Parts: sequence; C-alpha cells; structure tokens
Amino acid sequence: MVDALFVSQNLKLKDMDGIAFGAGPGSFTGLRIACGIAQGLAFGADIPVLGVSTLLALAEASGADRAVCCLDARMEKIYHATYEQRGSDWYAVDEPGMYSPQDAPLLSSNDWVACGSGFTVYRAALEQRYRGHLLKIMETLMPHAREVAVLAARGFEQGQGIPAEQAAPLYVRDKVALRVDERPLR
Repeated sequence: MVDALFVSQNLKLKDMDGIAFGAGPGSFTGLRIACGIAQGLAFGADIPVLGVSTLLALAEASGADRAVCCLDARMEKIYHATYEQRGSDWYAVDEPGMYSPQDAPLLSSNDWVACGSGFTVYRAALEQRYRGHLLKIMETLMPHAREVAVLAARGFEQGQGIPAEQAAPLYVRDKVALRVDERPLR
C-alpha cells in the first residue's frame, strides 16, 4: 500500500522529510505495528520519525481550544489527557494517563470540549465528573491519520524528529489483562 501510494504520486520514500505514526496510547498490538512500520521505512530511507499521541490527534480533530480527550482503554479504564491550544501549538494540561472514569483529573475551568470513545462507554461517569465544565461532548470523534500528519508536520518543522531506532510507542498501561478473579461480575 505504501509503495502504491508513492508510485501514484510519483514519489520515492527518500523524498519524505520524515515519517509519523500514531504512538498511543491505544491497543498494544496496533501501537507496535505502527511504530515498527514507521521504523522500518524510516531506517531504510535514513529519515527521521515522529510519534504523535493519539490523544493529541483527538484534540486536534476536535477543533476546540481546550479538549479533554478520553479513549476507552477497556477493563473499566480510560486513556485520558487534556490539552490547551495556544496559536497553532498544543500544550498538555494533563499528560496522557490511564484512569477510572470517576478518578479522571479534574478540569480547571468550564470551557472544555470533550471527545473520544471514553465518553461513549463511560458517559454517565464522565459527565458527572465534569459537570459544569464541558461546552459539548463529541463522543464519536476518533484519532485519525489526518491529524497525526498535521501535528507531525509541525513537529518536524520544529526539529522534533528522531532517528528511527529511537522510536517507541507511548504505553500508559502496565497491565494488559485482568485475571479471572479481578474481572467484574456480570
């Protein structure tokens, strides 16, 4: 698919300034695949890579100045981060982490846009947690390659690219499965 894309655009991999990938948080397997493909392509072409947080891509997709981003992390948890945009740059108010919805970091003001699948799965708990702080909820919004590319272009312009061998996924979960005795009763 990558080769077909380059052929269709009359480009070569070496024509690229860098390669971006969705670094996570997210599915362990998906993050490893994304990172590995980016590393392999970039290493072969001797170009830098840049991992972009899926939560930051979600903030970019929201079109908001302040975004509280939550993705369903399964096991009754959410991947969570909050971001403020100043000019074209985003700043993390709360860095990516994993929380129970009822323990997510509190918000500092009342003008946040909420986005992501965490609000689909845990809407009641998150609405209660953030009562009075949200302008709107965009629960169907998901991170997309389009926003990863936009954010990576800015990052590469600012010299944030790294050598391929240094690329790594963003893991915020140490435990990937519950033992039978830890699973909630249904």
